[in-house]
Order: sequence, then C-alpha cells, then structure tokens
Amino acid sequence: MLKRSMASNAVILTLFALVTAGTLAITQITTREPIERAIRAASAKALLEIIPVERHSNDILVDTYPIPKTYWERLGLDQGGDINLAREDDGRITAVIVPAVAPDGYSGPIKMLVGVNRDGTVAGVRVTAHSETPGLGDKVDIGKSDWILGFDGKSLQNPPAEMWKVQKDGGAFDQFTGATITPRAVVNQVRDVLEFVAAHREQLFSAPVSRRAVEVPQPQGEVPQPNSDREQQSSDESPENN
Repeated sequence: MLKRSMASNAVILTLFALVTAGTLAITQITTREPIERAIRAASAKALLEIIPVERHSNDILVDTYPIPKTYWERLGLDQGGDINLAREDDGRITAVIVPAVAPDGYSGPIKMLVGVNRDGTVAGVRVTAHSETPGLGDKVDIGKSDWILGFDGKSLQNPPAEMWKVQKDGGAFDQFTGATITPRAVVNQVRDVLEFVAAHREQLFSAPVSRRAVEVPQPQGEVPQPNSDREQQSSDESPENN
C-alpha cells in the first residue's frame, strides 16, 4: 500500500513538473519578442536623443561597430559593447555613439552613451544607468537637470584637453552644489571617449555597414517612449565627502 502511494505521488510530481516546465517554455517563447521589441525601442530612444532622426538615414540601432577588447578598459567596459554609427544617404558616417562607463562615480559605476561628430565635437551625452544620490549626484540624469547638455558642441580643443575637469579642480565644467565626485567622474570619462575617437578616427568613420544593418529592416512609425526612471539607489553623498 505504501509503495503504491509513493508511486502515485511520484507520478503526480512528475506530471506537475512537466506541466510547469511546459508553461514556462511557452511563456518564454510568447514574451521574448515583445520584450526584445521593448528593449529595442528604449535603446533607439536613447540613441535618437543624441543623434536625431533628421541627422541620419540608417538604423543606428543595428548599424554598429564592435569595440576591440584592447579598448574595453579605456572606455570602462568589462563586457565590451558596440559603437553605433550614424550615416547619411551616401553611407558616409557623420557621427558615432560610444558606450562608456565611469567607474568612479560616488555610489558606483555610471553608464553613459557619448555621441561624437565627425569633426570631433560632442553630439550629445546621456547617462543610461547610475546609483547616485537623489537630489545631488543624480543631476547627471537628463530627467533631473540639464547639466549633461553642457557637453554639447565641446571638443578636445574647446575647452583644451587640460581643462576637461570640474571647476573645483581648475577646469571648465560646473560641478553640483554639495557633489563633486559624480560630475568629475562623468567629465573624465567623456574626455576619455573623445580621446579614444580621436586616436581611432579613420578606423571608426570608415567602418563598413554592419551585416545586422543590412539584414534588419528600418523600423516604421514612431519610437515608443521608454520608462524615464533610471537605475538609482540612495547613498550618503554629502558635501563633506566630495
């Protein structure tokens, strides 16, 4: 009797496991495409804030150039990434958008995208994820202040490379009241991206159209607005610590 009961329970558990596994598999299959579309839309929105649609004729989300591993550390990347390319109708690259991470934010790494025009000027900078203190360091977020727009049009000549510092360090860029570490980290990393692009300008601005860009059709219609919330966590940033 006991053996029969154990066998019956084993069969029930096995069936339950099979049903659960099947349900999870079906859920994953049916939700994968919508999730991928949402991620694509959010990524496209961030890129289009830096390089507006009127400035390119290609799909900058898929027309990319892989970052060689030898440059990951320079850009603060530990898992690599792709540089997005903006092209005109004739295929000429007019700007590149480089992913980078400032590792020395007050509360941790600060992820960003840095757009650089063909002439070496900054097309735009957007912080995509951070853990900086609300009301202080989170002002690097375009949703919190327009401080990040101060990089637009800047280059290694304007201001000179040695002035790519916050004013507290004798440089040309504003810091925040009560917070210096966060803007310092962002300024330093944007400068590093500009130096990287300048050093590899010919290679980057002559990159061929990526295979993905050829295979994936240009999306139609408006790009949905992504969630404006950033990855943020509170910390104890204060004037005494900056």
